[in-house]
Amino acid sequence: MIRLALLLMLLLTPARGEEIVAGLSQNQVSITAFFEGSEIFVFGAVKRDAPPPADAGPLQVLVSIVGPVDPVTVRRKARVAGVWVNRDTVVVDRAPYFYANASTVALREMLSHTDQMRHRIGLEWQVVLRDAPADIEDTPAFREAVIRQRTQEGLYRELPGAVRLTDETLFDVSVRLPANLVEGDYLARVFLTRDKAVISTFETQIAVRKSGIEDWTFRLAQERPLIYGLLSVALALSLGWLAASLFRYLRN
Repeated sequence: MIRLALLLMLLLTPARGEEIVAGLSQNQVSITAFFEGSEIFVFGAVKRDAPPPADAGPLQVLVSIVGPVDPVTVRRKARVAGVWVNRDTVVVDRAPYFYANASTVALREMLSHTDQMRHRIGLEWQVVLRDAPADIEDTPAFREAVIRQRTQEGLYRELPGAVRLTDETLFDVSVRLPANLVEGDYLARVFLTRDKAVISTFETQIAVRKSGIEDWTFRLAQERPLIYGLLSVALALSLGWLAASLFRYLRN
């Protein structure tokens, strides 16, 4: 009810053209020892001061979640004297760890190539390989390897038809974040389009952080590596002693 009241109140405020009003079910995700993924519910409405022109195309909505973005080192192996070794190494300049697009229709049906490029929508503009070494053959294969691997891991997803749009006014979609997320700041973006052009955008951050024992062990390893190492050895010795004691007990 609170969400509905907020949307109705915003819809009554003056607006120019068509504008997105949107929100997320949560802006923070905690990674715990038993983290199995999370659902991000994105909901919103379109506020307008006048009906769209009679000859305007249908309204479309795209919800995109991306992050964190970093360079990725990709190595290609070759068999030398019967042994597999790293032969070529290429750094893909820009690759998000996670990238999901949920939309009312397929991207090619709702966005021009120019707008996809301008707003970095689609893997073509999100995963970028700029200056590969000239002496390495077939460098696009390294970029394709990143896309293929992360798609197989469920980290890159295209979800055409997943966004529900009612009367060209209300929309909602649920996007699942997988269990193999990493810490970082993720960007949620919502695009409103007509006639394959973006007419309004909305964006907000999603903070993904470790918590509980996961956060404690990570910080200990980073800030007190000696203590972390000693505790790891002590734990391994204790488990070994317990296993040996249990084995002797079962034999007797």
